[in-house]
Amino acid sequence: MKVNINLDNIDSIFSQKLDAAKTARAKTLFLKRLSESAHRFYSGKMQTIPKAGVFGFNWFNVWYTPGVSRVSTMIRGENETSYELTNRGNFVAVVSDSTRVLGDGDCTPPGGLGVMEGKAFLMKYLGGIDATALCIDSRNKDGEHDPDKIIEFVKMLQPSFAAVNLEDISQPNCYKVLDTLREECEIPVWHDDAQGTACVTLAGLINALQIVDKGISKVRIVMLGAGASNTTIARIILAAGGDPAQMVMFDTKGSLNRNRQDIQADPRFYRKWELCLQTNPSAIQTIEQALTGADVLIALSKQGPDTVKPAWITSMAEKPIVFVCANPVPEIYPHAAKQAGAYIVATGRGDFPNQVNNSLGFPGILKGALLVRAKKISDQMTITAAVSLARYAENRGIHPDNIIAKMDETGVFAHEASDVAMQAIKEGLAGKKITREAAFIKAEKDIQHARGMVETLIREKFIRQPPQEMLQEALEWALEQVGQD
Repeated sequence: MKVNINLDNIDSIFSQKLDAAKTARAKTLFLKRLSESAHRFYSGKMQTIPKAGVFGFNWFNVWYTPGVSRVSTMIRGENETSYELTNRGNFVAVVSDSTRVLGDGDCTPPGGLGVMEGKAFLMKYLGGIDATALCIDSRNKDGEHDPDKIIEFVKMLQPSFAAVNLEDISQPNCYKVLDTLREECEIPVWHDDAQGTACVTLAGLINALQIVDKGISKVRIVMLGAGASNTTIARIILAAGGDPAQMVMFDTKGSLNRNRQDIQADPRFYRKWELCLQTNPSAIQTIEQALTGADVLIALSKQGPDTVKPAWITSMAEKPIVFVCANPVPEIYPHAAKQAGAYIVATGRGDFPNQVNNSLGFPGILKGALLVRAKKISDQMTITAAVSLARYAENRGIHPDNIIAKMDETGVFAHEASDVAMQAIKEGLAGKKITREAAFIKAEKDIQHARGMVETLIREKFIRQPPQEMLQEALEWALEQVGQD
């Protein structure tokens, strides 16, 4: 099957040969196979390049010894000048112990590098931020993953970075790590799996509710999955006006409610216990009961495509909203959810409509925090970012298959960054004050510079195009695998 393949026409290639269910599976297999081949081809996604020039070899005397001694002594006298005299002010550490990588679980410390490099890649291209992946071994002498080791590591690296993005740390350790570091660090520490997912989910929910003409304080919301992401989504939705009496959350053992003594007995799960006390006052026990007449389902649980049953969606209220965001395979494929009666369906994937994905949040939020040297990223800053994302999409037009901005809408990130920067100033969390206009201009300039640099590297062939044979092999392999089902 020899055709000219690119990632913009792959849907049509598969749909010409397969039904909807097999097309969805084939695309997933194709993307996984291509990802493996492309990572081998490039040996990863990130590299380090200078931002200053070499205008003759005597410039090394400026960039290094003896000239750089002046920089060292100035920073020694006033540490804050490190934000102006080095790249620190635009530099983020992406820290993970790789114990909860995407949908793949504990991948060992090096196993998270591909995801953390991807995070750094998106920060650079979408937010104009420099970042580096730091995957660490958090095991103690007994072989157990110790949250205190992560906390100590992050505290130690603070002098080199302006912010820390925590990633793929399993619960319950993730709760202690984030909450401790948010309060004890001098730079903002943010857990993208938790706060980032909550931000973008809330943004999508705001616009979805507007489309179906329902208020956030009135709707019944069912949460399937109670990990770091969904528990934080629940907390942020409630902070944004959701009614805790109208929310029911499920983990692998059943619904969260004040009778869950197993959660109460383990103080490490204090965030889940807070939700047990706040939500589901009627102690609804089953997912079927909870979803009957519910307005919204937000699932971040077990990969599908049959984790969420069509009958559950059929039992929901008029114009139900269904967010199925397990990666890489959603709990139910969008076409099946629509057939069951879902009015709006969102997933975490960019090859389906309504991608509710962290990539829309963390580049803009972190950029906003960096612009004003924020000391913390608060929940209200997260909510502000969500509202900013929602309003940006609303202003250019929304409909059931387009509820949120897409990654290729460049302006959304500068818009979001400037709103977040202003909220940090408003809350007294900023190390410096600038106007919203100045924040927008700076963010937009940095983003355009990053994208222009990548385009130049491609044009000058410092970044090579992947060969057509690579895509062809991935296509043929995916079709072969689906054919064997």
